[in-house]
Amino acid sequence: MLKNISSILTPDLLKILMEMGHGDEIVIADGNFPGASITAQAGTKLVRCDGHGVPEILEAIMKLLPLDQYVEQPVALMQVVPGDNVQPTIWAEYENIINKYEPDGMKNGFDMVERFAFYDRAKKAYAVVMTGESAIYANIILKKGVVK
Repeated sequence: MLKNISSILTPDLLKILMEMGHGDEIVIADGNFPGASITAQAGTKLVRCDGHGVPEILEAIMKLLPLDQYVEQPVALMQVVPGDNVQPTIWAEYENIINKYEPDGMKNGFDMVERFAFYDRAKKAYAVVMTGESAIYANIILKKGVVK
């Protein structure tokens, strides 16, 4: 155990956050996301955090991870598939968490990415964190910035 670091951040996840460089992306995925197959295909790192939801993992990560200030939208969400009559309420929670730690990170809103384009982008991410989140469309990508 370490002081001042959330205990839900596993040693593997802390290592990944430290290894990531400017511009690298990390996916925090809900329980329905095909994280194991995406990371197996792409050779990307997979971290399991099944007992936790995306908001609590996002909060723990945002305490440590700077967002990329040189891109218009450093945070991406999976766009609702046309025809799905859903409005993900969890997105407002994400915005509140991000604004708490990186107020300028949300100045241009979320980058809304089509489902299959999101999967392709996840294959290029540095890592995918699988959670036990049951909310649908709860997947989020963060682009790492620099510590000033």
